[in-house]
Amino acid sequence: MRVREATIDDCEALAEGMKVVVDEGRWLATESTTTTAELAERFRHSVAADDHFLFVLEQDSETIGSLGMHPSHANGVLAMGMWILPPWRGRGGGRLLMEAALAARPPGIHKIELEVFPDNEAAIGLYRSFGFEEEGLRRDHHRRLDGSLRSALLMARLFDTEG
Repeated sequence: MRVREATIDDCEALAEGMKVVVDEGRWLATESTTTTAELAERFRHSVAADDHFLFVLEQDSETIGSLGMHPSHANGVLAMGMWILPPWRGRGGGRLLMEAALAARPPGIHKIELEVFPDNEAAIGLYRSFGFEEEGLRRDHHRRLDGSLRSALLMARLFDTEG
């Protein structure tokens, strides 16, 4: 497995892979009504934006996961999201993506934040191992297509930007 920065040529494969995870309906806030074309457009925007970071996780030239970071509404804070295809989970790809993301953090970014569903114990453990801490819980925050509500655990890592 290897991680590299995404290019415009990766956007369709990223969208197809993310759509698989979206359609599981368990790990991501994005709903299954989101089309592959809409996801590809999101990825194209991320590749084109100077203040966005997008990484591809691949195995033998096959896209098996991705991690993206983009500016949040707060100055100096990036928001992070990640997905990995089901057969590749638990094999170290998430760790490789996190290492790449943290290495890419520009000077002046003092915080990286994320949301994770509270039952995603594997992801929470991974984030904790990289120094992310729980900041709060958005109770019943995401209304799903079936009408159910999902809470979101807020996690973040602070960085010393003074030196």
